[in-house]
Amino acid sequence: MSRVGEHTETLIPLCLKGDQRAQMEIYNRYYKAMFNTAFRIVKDQAEAEDVMQESFLNAFTKLDSYRGEVTFGAWLKKIVVNKSLVYYRNRKKKNEVSLDSTLYKVGDDDVPEADHGETEHLAQKVLKTMDSLKENYRVSLTLHLIEGYDYEEICGLMGISYANCRTTISRAKESLRKKLEPILS
Repeated sequence: MSRVGEHTETLIPLCLKGDQRAQMEIYNRYYKAMFNTAFRIVKDQAEAEDVMQESFLNAFTKLDSYRGEVTFGAWLKKIVVNKSLVYYRNRKKKNEVSLDSTLYKVGDDDVPEADHGETEHLAQKVLKTMDSLKENYRVSLTLHLIEGYDYEEICGLMGISYANCRTTISRAKESLRKKLEPILS
């Protein structure tokens, strides 16, 4: 029996009973978005994949704690963001550098502009420029501007004070602005 047409709310009780087809359907619905969320924070494809897989395992084992106060996607995204930040903190403690950030990737700039709209092109420039920011600036801006978290949520996720959060995001925006001026002029 196919689960494709069912709403997420009807799949959750089935997942709680261990229905693997329902779990696979939930996974198929959310894995791309959750991978993208993890990747924007950890900036390493393999690590983002690991974070996403661990997040799904965590979600399915703790599904009984889901109360439905927010959408399932929002609940799952919070798990992914938390796991990504744990990875980020651990990498920072070990002073590791992502392989992707040190190697030149052939083909990154080879996409013809004519294939994308102007908005898409500008968005890619902004995202690429965000990658060049200090890591705490990049993570805080990603959480705030892309993932939509407010200052208080970011404070809790990153373990920093409210004042530090506001200052970091303000400085990150200013740094991004300065780096974008020559690119967008």
